[in-house]
Amino acid sequence: MPPRIAIDGPAGAGKSTLARRLAHRLGYLYVDTGAMYRALTYKALQLGVDLEHEGALTSLAESTNMELVPDAEGPRVILDGQDVTAHLREPEINAGVSLVARVPGVRARLTELQRRIAKKHPVVMDGRDIGTVVLPEAEHKFFVTASFEERCRRRWREMLDQGRAVSLDEVREQVALRDRLDSQRAVAPLAMAPDAVCIDTTDLDADQVLARVLAVIRGETGATGAILDR
Repeated sequence: MPPRIAIDGPAGAGKSTLARRLAHRLGYLYVDTGAMYRALTYKALQLGVDLEHEGALTSLAESTNMELVPDAEGPRVILDGQDVTAHLREPEINAGVSLVARVPGVRARLTELQRRIAKKHPVVMDGRDIGTVVLPEAEHKFFVTASFEERCRRRWREMLDQGRAVSLDEVREQVALRDRLDSQRAVAPLAMAPDAVCIDTTDLDADQVLARVLAVIRGETGATGAILDR
């Protein structure tokens, strides 16, 4: 089995930035599982599928082919032969992805696809249930978090950089809703694996987070600091 690194955490904590940079440093494939759920949400919206209809979403997932193609800017998501990467951060996708991700049949199908990828390539995989459900036997597991206010500020700045006019209060509402949906869903809720290393990134920049994760992976003595072993 190729090496596997699992990175979980809530929205805005910095897990995707970490996962992307870590994969690049190690020469592994970066697997953005959130992008896969976003791609399915995009397809559902394009086809007019009701995002409250679990049966319809499950059928859609089961009939969908999806793969990730490495790219310098991050993996490209190929949905039924079409590159849909450019559409995955649209407001409609942000609003609907948690509804799609909570469906048991959807999660079962995408978990299957994610595990297939991990059997073929060394991976750094990020999401919300990687260490607990998708890759529970991963060699290294990390749970990346930050204060609520810092996560909101990061997401707000990201949206402004994308040219989207949104207030910080609006972002707070969105992040709070996403946290609630992710943590309270019945299947594979956001949770930290018992054997994961927890990293609070509130007062750390991206370089510091990467350095500390690499230290843990390499087994360097004294690689704690803001890292809490759980």
